[in-house]
Amino acid sequence: MPALEYPPEFLDALTAILGRRALRIGEEVALLDPGTNPGNLRAGLMARPADAAEAARVLALCAAAGVGVVPQGGRTGLAGGACTRPGELILSLDRMDRVESVDASSRSATVQAGVTLARLEEALAPLGLTVGVDLGARGSATLGGMVATNAGGIEAFRYGTMRERVLGLEVALCSGEILTELSRVRKDNAGLPLRQLFIGSEGTLGVITRVVLSLVPDGGARHTALALLPSLDAAIAVMRSVESTPGVSLAAAELMSGNHIALTARSLGIAQLSSVTPAFGLLLVVTGDQAGAVQDALESELARAGEAGLLLDCVLPKNAAEERDLWRVREDWAVDRVHPGGLWYDVSVPIDRLAQYLIDLDRRLARHDAGLTRYLVGHLADGNVHLTINAAVPITERYAEVASIVYAGLKELGGSFSAEHGIGLEKRASLERWAGEGGMRLMRTVKALFDPTWVLNPGKVITRGS
Repeated sequence: MPALEYPPEFLDALTAILGRRALRIGEEVALLDPGTNPGNLRAGLMARPADAAEAARVLALCAAAGVGVVPQGGRTGLAGGACTRPGELILSLDRMDRVESVDASSRSATVQAGVTLARLEEALAPLGLTVGVDLGARGSATLGGMVATNAGGIEAFRYGTMRERVLGLEVALCSGEILTELSRVRKDNAGLPLRQLFIGSEGTLGVITRVVLSLVPDGGARHTALALLPSLDAAIAVMRSVESTPGVSLAAAELMSGNHIALTARSLGIAQLSSVTPAFGLLLVVTGDQAGAVQDALESELARAGEAGLLLDCVLPKNAAEERDLWRVREDWAVDRVHPGGLWYDVSVPIDRLAQYLIDLDRRLARHDAGLTRYLVGHLADGNVHLTINAAVPITERYAEVASIVYAGLKELGGSFSAEHGIGLEKRASLERWAGEGGMRLMRTVKALFDPTWVLNPGKVITRGS
């Protein structure tokens, strides 16, 4: 292990704040799981504060010493926002992992930032409540990280992103101060809502240490179906039809391209779906109070869609194992295993423009390079699609080249080039083009106000500029 590169006395001062047991150094860091990006643990030094006070003292030390500090939660991010370099400090929230309180009457929960989504949902289940945000990395994604990236996920179309779920925040600042806005009410107009600045800021302004979340009632019995469809227009029509069915509530409408379904099913050994050839699959989940009635209503609506020519086929799971298989097809990363070195993009498009956007995108890709293949998964009800562009060989170095094709026309359509995965390192150049000089100048002004020495998650989202 190469020698750690830090200013004189920095390690001693850090140890004085936290104690040696709250530090991981060298091989102690290297032995950890890096998560979704192997670059997450390159710093080789990790601080693990127990509360906001310790986190604020560490940030103040880093600001004084000029040491870059990168906050990390579950390391599930997909845009490089948790990547580190030698000479930086990883600030892990893993010791801040308590569900502090859940109040059923006010439908709110106060948690420390290191609590995973799955753990909080387990605590809420006996009360018939839920966070209202769900995503594939629920077992490892932390609430602090989800707030910092403004995560959206499966249920954003009805409950909003994390920005809409947050009532209050506690944030450690590099000045050594702690911003405490732990409101548990939905109506709060006490001056500028400073907490909103930190939602989606990816650790570039401060480190989120506690979160107050607004909760929603569990929807009751859940029933799932996979609709196989000839076109995106048909998928939208089926989704809207199910959504308007009396007595049921649409909980998920997860879109998949046919090639994603077939490849992933083959990789997972799910024979029932390994040879399907629809243009799209739509994984539907509905909820309601009366289990049998909800299932009957869903099946009747899908039968009508079939009679209308909107449906090629439908898969109705007969048990929990078959339902899990459908979700495995949606959430597994088989495309990356079969075609490593592909490119991931995370865009939002108004639903009425989505079909034409995909047609135009496929034409642009074919003209640019016929060897490129497009796979798709996403959240149809809010127009958020995750595109994977692959080829016969790894194309990692072609991200910017292909991004210009994927992002073409998005702003004119009223869409976004970054829907829910954040900016991180990966999309920083795209953000500068998207926001323009004026937008970036304002962002840098806000960044400099909270982080005058530019040590918070350096190089992510916003750079100093010229």
